[in-house]
Amino acid sequence: MAEVEHVVLPLKREGMIRQKQHEYYFIRLKAIAGDLTATQLACIALVAEKYGRGVVHLSTRQGVEIHHVHHDNLENARLVLEVAGVQMGASGTRVRVITACPGEATCKWGVIDTKKIAKELDTRFFNQEAPSKFKMAVTGCANNCTKANENDIGVRGAIEPDWVSSSCCDCGLCLKLCPAKAIVRHESGSNGRKAYHYTIDRDNCINCTVCTQHCPGEAWVIGRQGYTLFIGGTMGKIPRFATVLKKMIGSEEELYELIQKALTCHRNHGRKKERFGHTIDRIGIEKVREEILGTC
Repeated sequence: MAEVEHVVLPLKREGMIRQKQHEYYFIRLKAIAGDLTATQLACIALVAEKYGRGVVHLSTRQGVEIHHVHHDNLENARLVLEVAGVQMGASGTRVRVITACPGEATCKWGVIDTKKIAKELDTRFFNQEAPSKFKMAVTGCANNCTKANENDIGVRGAIEPDWVSSSCCDCGLCLKLCPAKAIVRHESGSNGRKAYHYTIDRDNCINCTVCTQHCPGEAWVIGRQGYTLFIGGTMGKIPRFATVLKKMIGSEEELYELIQKALTCHRNHGRKKERFGHTIDRIGIEKVREEILGTC
C-alpha cells in the first residue's frame, strides 16, 4: 500500500485518479472539443472491457472516463490507448481539457470555428500549472451551449450587426425577436412623408445572430465578427458567473494573447486552490482589467 500511496500524485497529474477503493483508479481521457474518432471510441471500449468493468463514464465537460482500473493495470491500459491516439486528460491544479460546441462547421447559429480555437488553446495551454484547476470553454454564439460564463476562460463567438436601409421592408420582426431589445425603430418626417430607420444599442446588444439570421430582407448583416472573452467563471461550492473582459476581439492572436495574460494574472495573484474568479473578487476587477488589457 505504501508504494501505491507514493505514486498517487504523479498519476493524478496524468489523469489517473484514485477511487475511494484505494487500489483502483479511473482514467480520465482527453477529448478536445468533445471529439473522438470511431477508432478511438472502439479502443476506449476495449480498454474498459479488459481493464475496467465494461462501463465508460461521460463527464459534464465532454470528458471520457474509464473507472475501476486496478493500479497494476494502469500502464498497460495507457499503452493500449496511446496506440489509438487517445491521450490522458488532466487533474489537479492545472489547465483542464478544453470544451467546445460544434460551432460554424455544422450549426447555423455558430459564427466562429470553435474546433480550431479549442485545438489551439489545447496546444498552447493544456496541462499548464495554475494556482487551482483552470477550465476553458469555447462556444460558437450567444446560445452559449458550452457555458462560457461558467469557466475560468470562456470564448464566445460574436458579431456586430449593421442595418442596410435599402433592404429593409419595415416589417418590425427584428424588434420582436431581439433577445436584448437592443434594436430601436425611429420615425421622422411630416405632411404624409414619413421616413424610418433602425439603430442598435451597441452596449445592450449581446452580439448574437438573431437579427441577421431571421431578417426576411437581409437588412441586418454582419458588420464585424470576432470573439467575446469571459474570465473568472466557476461553479462548485461557491458559484460565480464569469466577467466579460472584452466584448469584441477582432483577431485570434489577440484572443490568445489575452488568455495568456489572464492565466499569468491568476498565477501572479491566485492563492493555493483559489479559483480565478475568486481571485478577481479579492483583488478587484479593475486591477485585473488593467493588468490584462493595459499593455495589450
